[in-house]
Amino acid sequence: MNNVFAHNPMLAIVSHIFFIGLSFYALQSIMPEKIIKKNRVFQAQLLFILLSFAIGSAVSNFFLDISYWSGRIPSLFSR
Repeated sequence: MNNVFAHNPMLAIVSHIFFIGLSFYALQSIMPEKIIKKNRVFQAQLLFILLSFAIGSAVSNFFLDISYWSGRIPSLFSR
């Protein structure tokens, strides 16, 4: 897994930024008024940002791992 980051760090950075942005966009569809206390706007925004980082990083790592492991498949059959 760490070889992906060592060989192509730009791909990892772009992937993380893309999926963090995508998860932030997706989280905006939630209506936080029903679960967040009133007059806690800053804390709700901070929660959305932190959730975006957590979800985006996890999804990005998943796709980077899939990319790495699918690239390793041909080496399994070349022995």
